[in-house]
Amino acid sequence: MQLPIINHKPTPYEGLSRDEVLALRHQYLSPGVFTYYREPLMVVEGHMQYVWDEQGKQYLDAFAGIVTISVGHCHPKVIEKVRQQAGKLQHTTTIYLHPTIVQFAEKLASKMPQGLSRSYFTNSGSEANEIAVLSAREFTGHQDVIALRNGYHGGTSTGMGLTAHGTWKFPSNIAANVKFTNSGYCYRCPYGLEYPCCELKCAYDVKNVIEFETPGAIACFIGEPIQGVGGAVVPPKEFFSVVYDIVRQHGGICIADEVQGGFGRTGEYYWSHQHWGVVPDAVTMAKGIGNGAPLGGMTTTEPISGVMTNRIHFNTFGGNPISMTQGLATMEVIDEEDIQQNALRVGAHLKDRLLALQEKHELIGEVRGLGLMLGVELVADRESKQPASEQAADALERCKLRGLLIGKGGLKGNTLRIKPPLCITKDDADFLADCLDEVLGEIQSLRAE
Repeated sequence: MQLPIINHKPTPYEGLSRDEVLALRHQYLSPGVFTYYREPLMVVEGHMQYVWDEQGKQYLDAFAGIVTISVGHCHPKVIEKVRQQAGKLQHTTTIYLHPTIVQFAEKLASKMPQGLSRSYFTNSGSEANEIAVLSAREFTGHQDVIALRNGYHGGTSTGMGLTAHGTWKFPSNIAANVKFTNSGYCYRCPYGLEYPCCELKCAYDVKNVIEFETPGAIACFIGEPIQGVGGAVVPPKEFFSVVYDIVRQHGGICIADEVQGGFGRTGEYYWSHQHWGVVPDAVTMAKGIGNGAPLGGMTTTEPISGVMTNRIHFNTFGGNPISMTQGLATMEVIDEEDIQQNALRVGAHLKDRLLALQEKHELIGEVRGLGLMLGVELVADRESKQPASEQAADALERCKLRGLLIGKGGLKGNTLRIKPPLCITKDDADFLADCLDEVLGEIQSLRAE
C-alpha cells in the first residue's frame, strides 16, 4: 500500500532529535499537553494534504491538524501573502486603523446570511464562543443558555461550561446557567426511536428544558450544525429548524458554532448550518478560517454587535495583521481553486468507500457526515452498540504505521474522525479507504483469535 506520488521533496531535517524533543517536552511542558500514539509522532514539514516526520516519512494528514488546515499545509499563495505582510507589519492593535482587518471582515460578510455583517475577531473558537454567549446575555437581558449533549465548544471557562462531554469538563468548572438538551444523535437515540417515526422528540425536548429548568426566557441556544468532537454527528434535517423556532419563542438568539463545519468543509454549502435551512443570529468560527493561523471570530447582526459597547472590551491579538492576511488569503484560495466543490466531490466518493467498508466490517456501526467532515463509529457488536474504544485506538496506531493520520472522537473515543484538508484528491481518498479496510480486517482477525 503506497501513498499517491506527489511532486514535492521534503527538506532534510537537521534539528533536535525526536528523543530530545520528547525529553524536553516532558521536562518543560504541562503534562496536560497530551499526544496521540504510543510512540508520539514528530511532524517537521507539511505540504498541502501531506506531512513528514523527522526521518522523512510521508503521511496523509486526514485529520488536518484537528480540522484546521483547510486549503493545504503551506499553500503557496497563503504563505506568500503572509510573508509580504510579515515583512511590513507584524502587529498593531485595533485601536489603530489597518486595511487588512476590514478587507477580511468585508469578505466574511459576503459569505454570511443576509443581516449578519458585524465581526469581532479572536484567536480561537473558544474565545469566539465566549464573545457570542456574552453578547447574547447582554442583548436579551437573560442568563440561561441551551446547549446540546455530545457538543463541544472549547476549553475556556465558558466554552467548557457549554461542552457536554464529561471527559472535557474539569470538576472545578462551574457551568452556570447552561442547560443541555438532546442532540439529534439518531444512532444512539436516548428514546430508542427511529427517524422519522420519532416525530423529532429530541428537538422538541428543548421546549421541556426551557419550561422546566429556566425561568422561561433564555439568552441563547448554541449548537454545532454537525458535531465535531462528538464524532461527526448529523441530526435529522428538521432538527435545527424546530430548535431555532422554540428558542426564539422564548426570547433567545441562535448561535451556530461553525468552528469545524464552516468554510466549505461540508461540500454543498459554505456553512454547515445551511444544510438545515436555518439562519442563525450569530456565527462563530475558527480553525479552517485561517488554515493554521490562530484566528477565530464571531459574525452577527448590527443590533447584537452593539452590546459590545456596553463596557470596554479588548482582544490584544484579535484582528492581528498577519492573522487577518492569512484568513483573507485562505478565503480567496477557497474561491479561486474550487476547494468547496472538491470537498463535495471527493467527500462523496470517500463516503461511498466508507459505506462499502461498513458492509464488510462488523466493527463499523455507522458511517456519517457530509463533505469532508466524516465519522466512522466503531462498535463491539451492532446489536448492543457497545463502543469499541480500544479498537478505535488500535486503528489509529495501525493507520499511522501505514502513513495515514486520522482522529478519534465521541464520548467514548470510538468514532474515527476523518476530516482532511479540503484539497485531497480521489487517489488520497482511495488510499485512506484501502488503509482502513486493511486495518479493520487485522483488528477483526485479532478479535476472532
